[in-house]
Amino acid sequence: MKMKFILMLFLAVGFSNIFAQNILIVKLIDYETKEPLIGASIVLQNTTNGTSSDIEGWAILSNIPDGKQKFEITYIGYEKIIKELVFPLASDGPIVIGIEPDEEILQEVVVSSTRGTRTFKDIPTRIEFINAEELGEKGVMKPGDIRMLLNESTGIMTQQTSAISGNSSIRIQGLDGRYTQILKDGFPVFSGAASGLGLLQTPPLDLEQVEIIKGSSSTLYGGGAIAGLVNLISKTPETERDFSIHLNGTTGKGLDVNSFFGQKFNKAGTTIFASYNRNWAYDPSDVGLTAIPKFDRFVLNPKLFLYLSENTNFNFGMNSMLENRLGGDMKYVEDKGDEGHSYFERNKTQRHSSQLTFEHRFDKQNRLDVKNSITYFSRKIEIPYFKFDGEQLSSFSEISYIHTKEKMEWVAGANVWTDKFTEKRLTDFPLRDYNMSTLGLFVQNNTKITDWMNLESGLRTDYITDYGFAILPRLSSRFKITENFSSRIGGGFGYKAPSIFSEDSERIQFQNVLPIDDDKNKLEKSYGANVDFTYKTSLFNDQVFLSINQLFFYTYLRNPLELQATDDNRWQFNNIDGHVDSKGAETNMKINYKDFGLFFGYTYTDAKVKEDGRSYRKVLTPKHKINSVLMYEVEDKWKIGLEAYYTGKQKLNDGKTGQDYLICGLMMQRIWEKFSIYANFENFTDRRQTRFDTIYTGSMTKPEFRDIYAPLDGFVMNAGIIIKL
Repeated sequence: MKMKFILMLFLAVGFSNIFAQNILIVKLIDYETKEPLIGASIVLQNTTNGTSSDIEGWAILSNIPDGKQKFEITYIGYEKIIKELVFPLASDGPIVIGIEPDEEILQEVVVSSTRGTRTFKDIPTRIEFINAEELGEKGVMKPGDIRMLLNESTGIMTQQTSAISGNSSIRIQGLDGRYTQILKDGFPVFSGAASGLGLLQTPPLDLEQVEIIKGSSSTLYGGGAIAGLVNLISKTPETERDFSIHLNGTTGKGLDVNSFFGQKFNKAGTTIFASYNRNWAYDPSDVGLTAIPKFDRFVLNPKLFLYLSENTNFNFGMNSMLENRLGGDMKYVEDKGDEGHSYFERNKTQRHSSQLTFEHRFDKQNRLDVKNSITYFSRKIEIPYFKFDGEQLSSFSEISYIHTKEKMEWVAGANVWTDKFTEKRLTDFPLRDYNMSTLGLFVQNNTKITDWMNLESGLRTDYITDYGFAILPRLSSRFKITENFSSRIGGGFGYKAPSIFSEDSERIQFQNVLPIDDDKNKLEKSYGANVDFTYKTSLFNDQVFLSINQLFFYTYLRNPLELQATDDNRWQFNNIDGHVDSKGAETNMKINYKDFGLFFGYTYTDAKVKEDGRSYRKVLTPKHKINSVLMYEVEDKWKIGLEAYYTGKQKLNDGKTGQDYLICGLMMQRIWEKFSIYANFENFTDRRQTRFDTIYTGSMTKPEFRDIYAPLDGFVMNAGIIIKL
């Protein structure tokens, strides 16, 4: 950097002597962090004479007349400043100009998943962050649920577990969905019986951000996060009113009506999200079965915020969801069934949860947080000759204390998690009731060792009724190797308590699945590690900005729980005498040029089960997955996105191999001040499993469904309008 400055100074003096003109050399930096600002603009006022800062914040402006001159300096998310200078300058040295962030535009993003107060850029734990703008784009494409939002992220895929009702689960880095913990504002409201339809019943339009931690994360929130966790963060009220209505319709016979209101009124504030989602039965392949089931869903999420004092906040919210979902034979669903058209799957569900949060800051360094959530979930499943009816009542309570200093932060606390499931007796089959409580104690530390190294460590001890203790250490570090190059290394332990609620049992509607045996079954335990490297730079005279992230991951899962057939045509979950190895790599690349942005992601996953000396590839886990997005965006005017997603071949449960496929999509949105209109052409190449494979064997009255590894709905176009009031 010193050589670069000397060269710039030499050139400036040389040009000045040769052409008798004034040249300005400046370094543009963040006023608070002193970090260089890349691509900041400096223009001689009332002229077209301007330039942008390079990767180190340097900018050179020539052809400046003598006398008093004003320069306009702008950078997205920062205050515009006017700098006045008199030429010739008194000194030939460079001028360092600090620009202050615009607090209304560029709020530092605090990562809530780790409970502390550190911002996204200072966290050693590798966290993927989806901001409000990206959520808005995905909400346009799929306003009814969060499947697309997660499925289009590198290293994540959503696995459809039912051919006719659409039930889906999330898989991270090749591990089954039950190993991923989904949170709402830090509360585990989608656990146990509530996990089966969670992705389908969660609209993204009231979310402010999404935080994704891949790899073993049980140290943070306890069991169930062996593969990682997804934390859905809701919007909070601001002084300026946020009131919008979103109407959407699809060629797949779907309708979505969503509304959100949020505003802060002095000592109080509120947010209210309400949605109605409806779909009529849809069968694009004419196979006679629903690719998209018929359903009606209502969601209401009101939340009250009280700002009791400058240091004390309290908020209380409710999440309510009611849904009736019917899939199966098209004629039956359309009330035209007969003896030859009688197969169906009906799901009636309701979820009601409360979330309470109390926060008190004693001073700038000490804070107390108290949280509580209670969730009620009910699900009734009915297929010909079988019914399932159960209720789950769960609670989560946590108290934590945060002590923050400039270079170190401590978080310590305790939580209690209760989970009770009660099944209604409909036959003489053994009931799958259970009552589980978990008590956890945790401590976390984030330390800035040097200017180039941050260290985050944690230790949790959980006591799980019937299964004993689980001790979970975690360690992560971030290295700032150069201004452009950084790295994160992390790892930790995890566990999962046995449960009948998984993709395998969901696939057969829990029919003939025996209850968990507390004496026989045991905790699934794991350890995992990951390392990633990030490189950022500018190219072609700072016209192009490039960011590359390379991640390598590994997870070892001991004695995994598998659903196995018994001699009497029943199913039993058993811990196998073996383990699962999941290892691989993720590559993420972003390129920005003016109004264009290109994103490319590649995932390689090698997941194997090793049992009794045998080693075999894990089913429904593609080795190769590619996601790419080309985006054209003119701020507050246009958004146009072209997407392509490739999924490689997958091993299926019946021993066959599923075909690879490529999905393409196109989204266009025109934005005005008070409203916007959009159209999205999803999967316009019409890739669906029924075009190149079958989805069931047997007859229409007694179908035996195969694994669903590709889309069933094919090409679906949706369009809508967003109105801001």
